[in-house]
Amino acid sequence: MPPPPPLTLTRLMLRDFRSYPALTLGLDSRVVVLAGENGAGKTNLLEAVSLLGPGRGLRGAKLADLARIAPEGRMPWAAAGRFRGPWGEFDIGTGTPEGGPLERRGFRLDGQPVRGGADLAERVAAVWVTPQMDRLFQDGAGDRRRFLDRLVWALEPGHARQVAAYESAMSQRNRLLAGSGPRADPGWLSALEDGMARHGVALAAARRVLVSRLNAALAEGVTGAFPVALLELLCPVAAALDGAPALAVEDRLRAEWEASRPRDAAAGVTLAGPHRADLGATHSAKGVPAALCSTGEQKALLVSIVLAHAALIAAARGFAPLLLLDEAAAHLDAPRREALFAALAALPAQVFLTGTDPGVFAPLRGVAAAFRAAPGAVVPDGDFPVPGAS
Repeated sequence: MPPPPPLTLTRLMLRDFRSYPALTLGLDSRVVVLAGENGAGKTNLLEAVSLLGPGRGLRGAKLADLARIAPEGRMPWAAAGRFRGPWGEFDIGTGTPEGGPLERRGFRLDGQPVRGGADLAERVAAVWVTPQMDRLFQDGAGDRRRFLDRLVWALEPGHARQVAAYESAMSQRNRLLAGSGPRADPGWLSALEDGMARHGVALAAARRVLVSRLNAALAEGVTGAFPVALLELLCPVAAALDGAPALAVEDRLRAEWEASRPRDAAAGVTLAGPHRADLGATHSAKGVPAALCSTGEQKALLVSIVLAHAALIAAARGFAPLLLLDEAAAHLDAPRREALFAALAALPAQVFLTGTDPGVFAPLRGVAAAFRAAPGAVVPDGDFPVPGAS
């Protein structure tokens, strides 16, 4: 039985989105290259693609900031895509609801409204690498934790609800302790800590499973000639799950939080829990922490993690995610660029690549559909032959 067709975005339509007043772009190619100067709108286009699935997109931007700024002010915006995949052809649209404020966002599947982006997770997934992620291994633990949670969410859509529920309960606990200190209602605190324990152990377990699966995929060589990253979840809660059942770890957390109420009240925050987790990474062949590797090595390790994650999604869900690689070739030398292109060719995924120098993508001539971006417009790159053309 032949494998199902890969998930492919065949057409993208934008209206008053970021720098684009209007755009209709045919993208029926497995590899799409978009070149242009800085500020030409390349990342805006990738962001629009990322918003056709669940989540806040690759920038995590405020909804009102997605609207194009016209002389009369910010305009209601829309992004829509036609896809081909295991379910045949289907259309997804998102943008400002009819007559609604710019701070709200609506979704449609085949022209019919759906409740939210999570309802699209069954059909669409996207993973990305952006220049803002280049410092992932050097920035704070919070950035790495959010990166890891996005990877978990792409495989387990319910993970986002666990994170949100945990953070909501923790925020209420912090406010209660800050307002009343040791005199805070112990019953109310216990109820909040119970919710934190249940959701916290669930999210820590999901992170732990994903890190294990990523390490296995990386060790199997799914990223080709790219360096292998050895990942480690630095989280006492996840470590406790190695030797105790989840219910026992929940009980331990409740007891720890109850005992730490005076300390947390003085600090104004909850000082321990899965919200303090970090993601460690090591260049496996060198045994060097990623933070101490060169800029090019760090970029290569990041790309290898994302490629391994894409392979996991393909195996688990029956289709590979869209890969959005914004300036992914930056900081990579020629051999690593060749390794990147070879690894992408081995994945059954549609790939979007951007860069300022179209010459970097010369090895993809005859394979990629290439475009040039200018403010508000995207045109075919005449230096690239149409894929499949004789």
